Amino acid sequence: MADDWKQHLDKLHAGLVGRDDPAAWVAEADAVDASRRYPHFALRGPVFGLAAQDAEAGPEWRVLQPLTNGMPQQVRDGLNSLLWFRARDDTDDPGVRRELLAAVAVLERQPVDELSVLGVRYRVVRGDEFARSGPDGLEPPRPTDLEPAELSWDGRHTTPERDVGFVFAPGEDEGLMTGALKLAMREFAYTGARFPAGVRADSERAITSHPDVVLLPVGFGVVEHGARGWQPRGALMPTPHDARRMLYDGMNEMWPLLYEFGEAKRGRYARAAEKFRAARHADEVRVDDSLFRICRIERTARFGPDGPEPPRPSDLDDYGPMKMHPTMDEDGTLHHEE
Repeated sequence: MADDWKQHLDKLHAGLVGRDDPAAWVAEADAVDASRRYPHFALRGPVFGLAAQDAEAGPEWRVLQPLTNGMPQQVRDGLNSLLWFRARDDTDDPGVRRELLAAVAVLERQPVDELSVLGVRYRVVRGDEFARSGPDGLEPPRPTDLEPAELSWDGRHTTPERDVGFVFAPGEDEGLMTGALKLAMREFAYTGARFPAGVRADSERAITSHPDVVLLPVGFGVVEHGARGWQPRGALMPTPHDARRMLYDGMNEMWPLLYEFGEAKRGRYARAAEKFRAARHADEVRVDDSLFRICRIERTARFGPDGPEPPRPSDLDDYGPMKMHPTMDEDGTLHHEE
């Protein structure tokens, strides 16, 4: 297997050499520099999303809902709503609506990880989320990471979610360092006493059952370094600026309300927020005893002969299936009292 991967990396190197693409070379150099400055991986844990394989579109699996959820049941709930709203809004055919609602009924009662509806296979997909770390902590954004065309700080601002529409293509690599990372992650398994035995066993089995590795689009988040080390503060964002804006809004508006800051602390956080905003491309800010940093987040998913890896038996949910929407007849009539 080592010889196979050496040949694969040699091929990637030859392809990179042959490309007349200065941007690709800069990104590759950026990745090499990052691997030296941040040589270790800090694993956060599993993430879950929704993927689909449409018989009419081909064999590819595409992401429908981002792999950002902490529990499989959150994704099942998302599929429940997706199918329910399609039944309500996207068809006038009683037969189509009946099949959609039958799938919704299953999701209301059972924690299923795959359903086939109207020629489409829907699957709850599992991934792992991690950041790179080095002597100075977790890796911040790289110079070559994409930013929005307009760096807006005020009003409504929505950057397209990069996961949605992503195609699982385990055989494709974008560069030499990407190929090397996938090589390293192929044999990755959870180890150490802090993981329960079932988690470790499932992780080992996944190396064989889903041997290929896919790298999902890079994301960015806010992390805080305090007495308990580095802790995440907020959702995964598609660009560094979206994460900076989340940090700015948190310091300036959300956290003072959520944590009931006193007047003096509110003032310190507001001044720090404005200083951070004025710097435009800053990746960290310190307030009191906390250091906040914009962190670069990477995610992998495993892929096997039958597609992307679903949740493992040891992946836990805090709650189970439930009825989420009013009962609907096949003619579209809603019954709110049920």
